[in-house]
Amino acid sequence: MDLDEYQRGALRTAAPRDKRNELFHLVLGLVGESGELAEKVKKWVRDLDSEESRIDRAGIAKELGDVLWYVAVLADHLDLSLDDIATANLAKLASRQGRGVLGGSGDDR
Repeated sequence: MDLDEYQRGALRTAAPRDKRNELFHLVLGLVGESGELAEKVKKWVRDLDSEESRIDRAGIAKELGDVLWYVAVLADHLDLSLDDIATANLAKLASRQGRGVLGGSGDDR
């Protein structure tokens, strides 16, 4: 499955684009699901001493799936293709690597 195919599939379970406050709903949903992912990692650190063999991979995979769904639907809401976003992101990171600026901060480094 490619990313645009996933995006089309995710839209089958999305609210209509013209639903009132849908953009706001999608952004908050993405933040919420990202928080649930962080919560899984927090509990791994707190309760399992960050022992990698004990991390809840299945739970994290579910949360990552939820994050992916929100990213896909949010991108569509803004008329953006996941394939295009992924391609541009990899090109940006390759450029940073080539210039030796992967570390650091700032979008335009």
